[in-house]
Amino acid sequence: MTGDHGDAEDLVQTALTKAYVAWHRVQGSDSPDAYVRRILVNTNAARFRRKRITQLFGVSAPEPRTAADSTTRQVEQRDALMRALAQLPARQRTVVVLRYWDDLPEAEVARSLGISVGTVKSQASKGLAKLRADPALHGARWGADDSAEVIAV
Repeated sequence: MTGDHGDAEDLVQTALTKAYVAWHRVQGSDSPDAYVRRILVNTNAARFRRKRITQLFGVSAPEPRTAADSTTRQVEQRDALMRALAQLPARQRTVVVLRYWDDLPEAEVARSLGISVGTVKSQASKGLAKLRADPALHGARWGADDSAEVIAV
C-alpha cells in the first residue's frame, strides 16, 4: 500500500498502536482482523493528507548483474513491481494490494475500504490494466523459481 518498505513498517507500527489504544472496540467487533485492516487503510490514507517530502535518488543506476543469478532477478522484478504499484493512484494501489497481495475476497476489500464491491472490481481492473501496460513488468516471472508463470500482458 505504501510503495516503500520503511513507510510500511511505520504504517504497521502506527496502526498497531492505534489498535492497542482502541483494543476494547477491536476485541468487541464482529471481525477484529477487518477492524485492524481498516485502521491500516485509514492511517495510510492520512499519509497523503500530510505534506510529503520527495526522495531524491542517485543519478546513476547500479551495474546490472548476470542473468544467471536468479536471486538478483527476483529482486529486480520485485523492485519493478513496487515501482509500478507506486505509479498507481492511491485507491487503485490499495485495492490491488488488498485483493491480490493479501488475497482478500472482493467483499472483504469493499468492507475494509468502505466502498462497494463494484468499485473494488473497477479499481482492481483499472489498476491491473496499468500494471500490465508497464514495460518494466513485461516478461517478468512471479513465483519461487524460474518455472513460475509469466505475467500475461
